[in-house]
Amino acid sequence: MYQVRLWTNRHARAMERLYNIFNPIILRLLRGTSKIFGHSLDKPVTLIEKATKSLFFDCQMCGNCVLSKTGMSCPMNCPKTIRNGPCGGVRANGMCEVKPKMRCVWVDAWEGSAKMKYGDEIKQVQFSVDHRQSGLSSWLKAARDE
Repeated sequence: MYQVRLWTNRHARAMERLYNIFNPIILRLLRGTSKIFGHSLDKPVTLIEKATKSLFFDCQMCGNCVLSKTGMSCPMNCPKTIRNGPCGGVRANGMCEVKPKMRCVWVDAWEGSAKMKYGDEIKQVQFSVDHRQSGLSSWLKAARDE
């Protein structure tokens, strides 16, 4: 998963394009199915989201997805789960102070954002994670919130 996550981050612009194509389609489908089936499809949708996002982004299913704002790098992979930029412990070589064999998630996020058309969104302050949403589908949340 880690190598796929790094590949995805290196190709953040292409992933952003795919996101911009598929996100509206997914949300439209989920809005329609939610109206018809209510919450009965929540579990299968969540499993599909988890499988997809875990493969490409090593997603931690926090329920508060910000991948499109963080250079396609999931901030929940940070051992400190920091949502707004690197901590003071990033090593000079860009590696994490907690896990020295892992690149800092935020170094990857900034590099990925620099490649993206809407890369400036990384500068927006993100709210803390609502841990009550952990394990839930951010796709369903987005579809139902609109």
